[in-house]
Amino acid sequence: MAMERKLSEMDYDEEGTVTEIEEYLRRRVAGMGIRVGKKLRVVTKQPIKGPVDVIVDGAETSLGLDMAEKITVEVA
Repeated sequence: MAMERKLSEMDYDEEGTVTEIEEYLRRRVAGMGIRVGKKLRVVTKQPIKGPVDVIVDGAETSLGLDMAEKITVEVA
């Protein structure tokens, strides 16, 4: 059963599809390949408010926790 949660709440190695990105952040993360409808996988999650590293289209990118909190992902 699919469930939506913030990218910042996803666990290591968890995969999902981006369903929503806060408006003002869309252009900024689009340059990283992160757009609504894209699949991504969390590859590292740093403890205590550290960055979240994800793979999108085979490329690894890092997002600050503040940005990851504004991206909603449907986790399968």
